[in-house]
Amino acid sequence: MLNTLSDKTILITGATNGIGRAAALKLAEMGATVIVHGRNREKVDAVIAQIRAGGRGEGRAAVADLSSLDQVRELAAQINARYQRLDVLVNNAGAMFMSRRESVDGIEMTFALNHLSYFLLTHLLLDLLTDSAPARIVNVASEAERGGRLDFDDLQRRRRYTGFETYSQSKLANIIFTYALARRLTERGAGVTVNAMHPGFVGTGFAGNNGGVVKLAMMAMRPFILTPEQGADTLVWLASSPEVEGVTGGYFEKRRAIRSIDPSYDEAVQRRLWEVSEAMTGLKEAVLAP
Repeated sequence: MLNTLSDKTILITGATNGIGRAAALKLAEMGATVIVHGRNREKVDAVIAQIRAGGRGEGRAAVADLSSLDQVRELAAQINARYQRLDVLVNNAGAMFMSRRESVDGIEMTFALNHLSYFLLTHLLLDLLTDSAPARIVNVASEAERGGRLDFDDLQRRRRYTGFETYSQSKLANIIFTYALARRLTERGAGVTVNAMHPGFVGTGFAGNNGGVVKLAMMAMRPFILTPEQGADTLVWLASSPEVEGVTGGYFEKRRAIRSIDPSYDEAVQRRLWEVSEAMTGLKEAVLAP
């Protein structure tokens, strides 16, 4: 089983910590060439060194701040130029911000990083994924989507901001995007599947950027939370297992399909989020228009 991915190239965003790092190491152990993305070159190189020390697969570096639309475009351009194929795209990079801030593009940071980076990067790599078919896209979401609500009149939370509600909105957007994209890819016979997953409550450095109170809360919960390896299990399974070959448009936890909240299945909501995301990312016409 360990060498089953020897001919596969996999890009994982946010692969220097947490479940992204755990998945990168596991998929490389299975023989894949893993493109390790992170914002910090030293951290990226450290993961690649671990991959090399394992003696299986291969690690390649990709450095970009995905809260910047220009850097998302630059990353996609580099991938398209350097690689002849891309078998799996794992959209994993994300964060939660307890106080409101904006990206370099003037977009609320959580929405920019957690949703728009997924939307834009995926679109810019779709031709390469389709040319590599059968290929897979895995979107890391969260059970936090159950507390999410898409307020199209205030997606950037200018009127009312709380960190968890804004994070929940972004994770709901991940799932809605997954369902909409899966349908469009299937209609076009692209040979690319797309699924979302909830990793569980994982003990990582996630949310540590928010300082003392959040760090203390995470430390208090540590006896009850999963290891990064446990949290990455479903991600690795969706990226690699023959069991889910051809399966698309699903939402998974612990390798089982689960149901997201009812509004996520509303095609009118999916279409509106798609169009808003298209406008916010500057895509004149998305590759897979409604």
